[in-house]
Amino acid sequence: MGSRTGSHWIEHWEPENEEFWESTGKKVASRNLWFSILAEHIGFSVWTLWSVMVLFMGKDYGFSAADKFLLVSTPTAVGALMRLPYTFAVARFGGRNWTVISAVLLLIPTILAAIVLEPGVSLGTLMIVAALGGVGGGNFASSMTNINTFFPEKRKGWALGLNAGGGNLGVAAVQLVGLLVIGTAGAAQPRLVLYIYIPLVVIAAVFAWLYMDNLATVRGDTKAMREVIKDPHSLVMSFLYIGTFGSFIGYSFAFGLVLQNQFGRTPLQAVAVTFLGPLLGSLSRPIGGWLSDRFGGGKVTFGTFALMGSATVVLIIASNAKSLALFTIAFIVLFVLTGIGNGSTYKMIPAIFRAKAKVAIEAGADETTELLKARKLSGALIGLAGAVGALGGLFINLAFRESFAAAKSGVPAFIGFLAFYGVCFVVTWAVYLRKQPATVTSTRGLALAGAEV
Repeated sequence: MGSRTGSHWIEHWEPENEEFWESTGKKVASRNLWFSILAEHIGFSVWTLWSVMVLFMGKDYGFSAADKFLLVSTPTAVGALMRLPYTFAVARFGGRNWTVISAVLLLIPTILAAIVLEPGVSLGTLMIVAALGGVGGGNFASSMTNINTFFPEKRKGWALGLNAGGGNLGVAAVQLVGLLVIGTAGAAQPRLVLYIYIPLVVIAAVFAWLYMDNLATVRGDTKAMREVIKDPHSLVMSFLYIGTFGSFIGYSFAFGLVLQNQFGRTPLQAVAVTFLGPLLGSLSRPIGGWLSDRFGGGKVTFGTFALMGSATVVLIIASNAKSLALFTIAFIVLFVLTGIGNGSTYKMIPAIFRAKAKVAIEAGADETTELLKARKLSGALIGLAGAVGALGGLFINLAFRESFAAAKSGVPAFIGFLAFYGVCFVVTWAVYLRKQPATVTSTRGLALAGAEV
């Protein structure tokens, strides 16, 4: 594992000790949080960079709508796959060290894009460069894992929510930068976006190197990941997260392309509204957590999928009526709902394992052991669900690709999304809200009271 000593390695860390937290822990944890947010924010921007780059690709590039949807789906898939190894990297290399490494890796896809992006470049070349941009999608997993170790249990919700929301805002930020470039320099200058982000990547890496810390007490727990994979809740929550975060990231990549290809918007007209969806979806994420604290994550997730289905119906109606205004409003509302669902599903995960620990404790198990196990399994499932959920973005863009190739419209894709949200709605009710006999709850550990989850 290498040396775990030096000025940036912290040997003693007791966030649950109130005296330690107030005297030392709070200041150190907060400093690491803010620089973690910066690096994760830039990572999200690089991950979703191609949602902006495709808007610069006019007829002289020779790519069809299907080609562009395939291009933006590539970093989505790679980013999802990168989340699992990134989850373990913090324990292997140290949180500060891995933040530096993961930030430096962002230079590869941004510099390569600046070199190859011009008319005449092949789709295969761009797909390779876009795939390398997937490393930005892994940053979320390592950043959340790292920050989770710095904060005491009662403050983790706020810290993780801030970390996740700040990272998600990177999607809106890169689209705002694209809007600025297209509005001032025109749609023929995509390299300007890259020239803005290359120094920002360097700044994020340098700040992480100077101001972040590694916790020597953090060790990899592959046993927890092996155990959580066997738990039936892992399958259910990963599936639900496909519906919430998968929708958020998939629509973030696709929104501008849909406006261009379905409503004939120019690059400037498209990017002028596309940033609103990711922006509001990021800001609504903490609202999902807050509502879950009040009403239970299961109930909030259940209601969110119902509303997401309703918004999708409006999108189908607006598409058939060729109403740009109604379509845009419904799409932005759908983004807000994905953010709320992101917050509520992530709040459900620790609640599930706390509820299972409670059942075990009531049956005579040791309380300290069961609560520690619940925290470890929660952390493992957050990493797993984050990886699987991100694959939803791939499915969305591939669905749009087929939809526009076959029907020159997004309607067939929206019908598929509507059916999927319906399944998520039913699954949430069946597993977390439907009343179950006490024997089922204690023996299978799958059906849990909605009030607890």
